Amino acid sequence: MPACYESDYPVVFATEREAQREIADHQLIRIQQFLDGERDFDDAITTDEYVLPVSVWPDGSIATEWGRRYGKQE
Repeated sequence: MPACYESDYPVVFATEREAQREIADHQLIRIQQFLDGERDFDDAITTDEYVLPVSVWPDGSIATEWGRRYGKQE
């Protein structure tokens, strides 16, 4: 299930590198929150985010290479 939605649609990045940088940015924020005492260590270093190539359909929905399709979030 896509974790991020913008304007009710899944967020898609133009390149794999761009998606990886977004995940890294979120990870850095969590680590800084740990350093500031706002989050515990295990929570700060654990992520379940990953990059997956998708096809984008004209209606804004996306489909994985396995055929799973995600659309507008209700």
